Amino acid sequence: MVGEYRPTVTAAKELTMVDFKIEIVVVPVSDVDRAKEFYTRIGFREDVDYSGPGGFRVVHLTPPGSTASIIIGSGVTDAAPGSERGVHLVVDDVVAARAELAAAGAEVSEVFHDAGGVFHHAGTVDRVAGPHPARQSYGSFASFADPDGNTFVLQEVTTRRPGRISHVVYRSAAEVEQALRNAAAAHAEHERELGRRDEDWPSWYAEHMARAAGLGS
Repeated sequence: MVGEYRPTVTAAKELTMVDFKIEIVVVPVSDVDRAKEFYTRIGFREDVDYSGPGGFRVVHLTPPGSTASIIIGSGVTDAAPGSERGVHLVVDDVVAARAELAAAGAEVSEVFHDAGGVFHHAGTVDRVAGPHPARQSYGSFASFADPDGNTFVLQEVTTRRPGRISHVVYRSAAEVEQALRNAAAAHAEHERELGRRDEDWPSWYAEHMARAAGLGS
């Protein structure tokens, strides 16, 4: 039938696959101590610094608020130092994030957006100075490099695409508290509209907090 939707093999597999979470990016560096000093100075948390036989070393570092981490070290990758170009760090406010990096001594580009308004091109092709004119979510960027030249891109995300979020993660107790307060205020209005006490309030809270975080919306 013309126009009939038929799930592809890939789509069908996605319905039953276990979670595949990107949690580690190995970044190739030439001087581990120099790189470690740089990353901790710009706010990455040091989780592990392990040294083993033969000069093997693993340093595990996590950016603020991130569930994914980077690893630098000796003997952990055969990639050329400085060759990483694809890591994106998502931020709520790219202007503020850029200012924090600059204050920490990182050489960071000016904020920019792409002329096409979707995603930035490689290098500086179609790069336009300043944030996206409408401050469109996913549309504003800045870049910085570590001492070896590994390049990271900041991407401002304020509203997630529909269906983009499958897990709700709060970064602190304060965020959980604020989400609960917001849900309580919204639920009070919901009960006023119902004209009675909502006995199923836990389900209502859960759905409201998930929607507010962008889950499935």
